[in-house]
Amino acid sequence: MATIISNLDLIRRVPLFSLIPQAQAQIMAVAVIKKRFKRGENLVEQGENSGALFIILSGRARVVLTSDLGREVILARLGQGDCIGEMSLIDGEAHSATVSAETQVDALMLGRQAFSQCLGASSLLAEAVMRALVQRLRNADRKIESLALLDVYGRVARALIEMADRDSQGQLRITEKISRQDIAKSIGASREMVSRVMKEFAERDYLEESSDGSIQIHDHLMAKGQW
Repeated sequence: MATIISNLDLIRRVPLFSLIPQAQAQIMAVAVIKKRFKRGENLVEQGENSGALFIILSGRARVVLTSDLGREVILARLGQGDCIGEMSLIDGEAHSATVSAETQVDALMLGRQAFSQCLGASSLLAEAVMRALVQRLRNADRKIESLALLDVYGRVARALIEMADRDSQGQLRITEKISRQDIAKSIGASREMVSRVMKEFAERDYLEESSDGSIQIHDHLMAKGQW
């Protein structure tokens, strides 16, 4: 019984499932399995169908699309509360991208049958899933817009701003070290070009990098990303 209560509590903390009826939450609590993924391990793989929904409890993961020629593009980064695999559960198709753990990731895994049962029984859950899919589509549209309309300076600026959070002084800051290669994979540019652009940004006082790898973003960088 303690496991069920623990799973119920975890499920209720996930925004996607916070408003579903208690009966559906209990079904999910019984059905979910806790899983731990090591850094670099894949939660789902492009071209395959895991037949499950994964809910991130802790850690970070990246969504990576790989072309037939082996070129990788980072589509998004995921964290606590984010869900993985709902599209494949709905349409039965293979995963469109690979999701791999950037750090150790703890997640809940919910199988297709339990997910379908809850989705059919709860209009609130169905609405929440639709909202999540719409948000994912909007994010994809924004990435397409960035690639089509912004030059590499604008794309780097927008990527940095999207990675940043406001600190206690209200300043935009990226607290976790991120490589130039990862930024390049996110915006469709070379690592060398990203390094050159960030060097120019630092020289123009658009940003300031610390020895620990964190980056403070100054407000006048916003215009570069057309925010």
